[in-house]
Amino acid sequence: MVGTTAGTAMAKDAAPAPLKDTVRKAAEHRPASHGALKSLKAAAPGSAPIFPVSAVNNSGELYFYWPDGRGGLDARDYVTDGWGDFNAASTIDNDKDDFADALYARTNSGSLIYSTATTSREIPGDWNKYDLVFSPGNLGGAKESDLLARDRDGVLWLFLAYPDGTFTGVAHRVGPGWGQYTAIAGQGDLTGDGKTDIVARDRDGVLWLYKGTGDYNKPFADRTKIGPGWNQFNALFSTGDVDLDGRSDLIARDKSGALWLYKGTGSASAPYKTRVKIGNSGWNQFKLLF
Repeated sequence: MVGTTAGTAMAKDAAPAPLKDTVRKAAEHRPASHGALKSLKAAAPGSAPIFPVSAVNNSGELYFYWPDGRGGLDARDYVTDGWGDFNAASTIDNDKDDFADALYARTNSGSLIYSTATTSREIPGDWNKYDLVFSPGNLGGAKESDLLARDRDGVLWLFLAYPDGTFTGVAHRVGPGWGQYTAIAGQGDLTGDGKTDIVARDRDGVLWLYKGTGDYNKPFADRTKIGPGWNQFNALFSTGDVDLDGRSDLIARDKSGALWLYKGTGSASAPYKTRVKIGNSGWNQFKLLF
């Protein structure tokens, strides 16, 4: 989810425009088409959201790739420009209807912006002191999507969110040692227990599962090994449920620029099925995927 750019830092009064447009476009799309998306809404609300793949190119243009209802992605849908000023972002679902209603995005200058389709606010703090910032969903037991941030000493922090996108006054220390991972991803429930989980890839290319507990004092259980070979990918991220089966999935981009889907099984012992190719080479044009 984390990317870097060399663009000019954005003026604060200009920050909300592309973010509001992004959330608005997501909200406008879902009732307009894709009956499969609407029919799934009642299946398991709140456990595996259905977000589009959001892709930002080097010109700062943002595109959506929506699930096509057949296990893949539709053709890209242009959303807005102005995303060159952001280096990290997360789509979120605060009302737990399985669809996007807000997002967090970090500017190159270190500001964190929370935005809905109608309002935006800057979250105080120097967010550039973290080398990873993303929201996998609800980690603290409330409805709102919380934020994870890893500092440059490898310590992972949990920020519990209020309904307006702000955070409670105390950042909860998840623990040290997270600097060993080159990618951390997740969106919603992966293991079928209704709690938010994440996965993390170490420097040897081994992927690990951190099962969510629902307790913000200790949000993750001890890690379990998923398997080796994940260094073949230069991006790992999750948009929730891609194949519309009610389970959270993982997306991986290989070094040739092809996109692969790892469908979730709902089982902690073997959380992913064999990968399926959902995008041919060309995805390396995007500097930010979320």
